[in-house]
Amino acid sequence: MPIIINETNAYIQLRDKAEAQLQAGTAPSASHGSVGVDALRLLHRLSSNPDNADDALKLLHELQVHQVELDLQNEEIAANERALVEDLSLYRTLFDSAPLGYLLVDLEGNVIQGNFAAAELFGIERDEFEGHPIDTLLLAQSRPKLLGLLQQVAQSGARASCVAETAGSTGTRHMQCFASLAPERKHLLLVCCECANAE
Repeated sequence: MPIIINETNAYIQLRDKAEAQLQAGTAPSASHGSVGVDALRLLHRLSSNPDNADDALKLLHELQVHQVELDLQNEEIAANERALVEDLSLYRTLFDSAPLGYLLVDLEGNVIQGNFAAAELFGIERDEFEGHPIDTLLLAQSRPKLLGLLQQVAQSGARASCVAETAGSTGTRHMQCFASLAPERKHLLLVCCECANAE
C-alpha cells in the first residue's frame, strides 16, 4: 500500500511542477514530443463551436501539462543516467586500481573478471582471465585447496580463506585468498594478496 501512496504523491508533485512551469512560462523548450494531428483536429473542431470552446481550452491545457510532465520525466531520466555512468566509472576505477587482486569467479571457479593487481599476482595478462579456470593458475598442490575454498563458500555463504601457491618469475609465490559469495549467490568474489610464508 505505501508504494501506491508514494507513486500518487510523485504524480501529484510532477503535475504541480508542470502546472507551475506552464504558469510561469518556464516549461522546457526542448520538447521531445508533440501534439498529434488527430488531437489538433479535435481541438480545432471543439474550439470552432462556441459551446465546446471551454472544453477545447481545458483539453489543450491538459495536453500542455502532460507534455511538460513528459519533458520533466525525460530530464530526470537523463540526470539519473548521467549519475549511474559516473558511479559505474568510479567503481570501475576502484576495482581496476585496487592494490589487492580482485577476481569475480563463477561457482565452478571460472574467472569472469579480474583486476590489474590480480593479473600481476598470477603472472598473466588481464585480458586472459575471462573464462580461465582459476585453479589452473596455481601450482598443482594448491588447486584442491582453492577449489575446496570456493565450494565451501558457495555452499555455506560464509567467508573463508586459504593460502595458495603460484609460480612467479622469482620462484614460488604464496598468496592469501579470501572468498565471499555475491548477494545474488551466482558469483564469488576472490581477493588475493601475496604473503611471505606458507600456511
